[in-house]
Amino acid sequence: MKVFSTLVSFLTAAVAVSASPAQHAARDVWTPRVLYPHSGTVWYSGQRHNVTWDLSSQPVNITNNNGFILLRSGTFETPVIVGYGFLLTSGRVEITVPDVLSRSDYSLVLFGDSGNWGEEFTINGPIPGL
Repeated sequence: MKVFSTLVSFLTAAVAVSASPAQHAARDVWTPRVLYPHSGTVWYSGQRHNVTWDLSSQPVNITNNNGFILLRSGTFETPVIVGYGFLLTSGRVEITVPDVLSRSDYSLVLFGDSGNWGEEFTINGPIPGL
């Protein structure tokens, strides 16, 4: 009988805990718009450029302020990280253009709270495009 009453007490407590709403800090997902590079931009491998993004929609509570940037070509993210270890709230980071195939459908994917990509632009690399 004692085992049964202990089990009932445990189950009642478990239901009470699971029924109460969890209290979490307010979190905002922020996807700042990439401003540069933009459509019409031409970069060359080895050059250094500032990637910039819009800070005007910055929320009060940023879930993840640590950013990194991937290079994207066409509809695929490439395994090339061109920037990392910067704060999203800085609005810019200087990167070195990697050695890649020459293409006109590159864009940058900015990650932090969420991932978003900028407009397509051209990179003229040391390797002719396909």
